[in-house]
Amino acid sequence: MKRSRGFRSRTRSKLKRSIRPNRPNQITKKIQTFDANDIVHIIIDSSIHRGQPHPRFHGKTGKVAKKRGSAYIVEINDGNKAKKLIIRPEHLKIQE
Repeated sequence: MKRSRGFRSRTRSKLKRSIRPNRPNQITKKIQTFDANDIVHIIIDSSIHRGQPHPRFHGKTGKVAKKRGSAYIVEINDGNKAKKLIIRPEHLKIQE
């Protein structure tokens, strides 16, 4: 049988959540807004599958380029290549 190599393969520890978080799926994370040129961290919430970036971008930091629908376009550097990711706000955290 051929081995599965899906979107979330080899992410058992990376996308693991704590056993009892304080408040899972907070509504404030879903309705948070960002402006253009805001610096954000990509922190994947594994319980929400919509608008989730590829797990290779978990923990990366980028800049918000613009808004697209309910999601944001985030520009990051992956090695020497600039990439644009479409991510929903549940998976983003503003840099302080």
